[in-house]
Amino acid sequence: MDSLFGNRPFSMSALKDFSKLDQPTRLHLKKVYACLTASMLSAGCGSGVHLFTDVLKGGFLSAIASIGFLIALSMTPFDGKNQSKRMGFLLGFAFCTGLGLGPLMDVVIQVDPSIIPTAFFATTLVFVCFTLSALWAEQRTYLYLGGTLLSGLSILCFLSIVNLFVGAQFIFQVK
Repeated sequence: MDSLFGNRPFSMSALKDFSKLDQPTRLHLKKVYACLTASMLSAGCGSGVHLFTDVLKGGFLSAIASIGFLIALSMTPFDGKNQSKRMGFLLGFAFCTGLGLGPLMDVVIQVDPSIIPTAFFATTLVFVCFTLSALWAEQRTYLYLGGTLLSGLSILCFLSIVNLFVGAQFIFQVK
């Protein structure tokens, strides 16, 4: 059985392996986090289109379109030549998913408008921290610890900056 990582089958012992990361693995991690970041930005654009324009609104059609993009992505085999086509399907899926989240974001804005940018920037910080950890880590131990610790530290710093302007007692107690 082939895995996503080539011809090596998946095993539970791979999770306990703390050896050095080889260059192909680091390159793969870089590509994965780059795709996640591009997808997150595309989903953010989709939700922004729902919130700030009247061109497209999220609903049943955006759900059907996202399912269509997901099926197209899964049915298009990777052969090296169609990488941009598959990336387009992924970004289309993320855009339609963000568009579908628009009605939920309308409700969240009615509760507290600051939730959306806080969640977006916190998610961005976590992706950036894990990407930097994957690029700079030479051992798997640093990859596991670095991404988690750097994400927590960045979120605490971000909450401190937000609390300078907001002055919420809850954020003060959390940090």
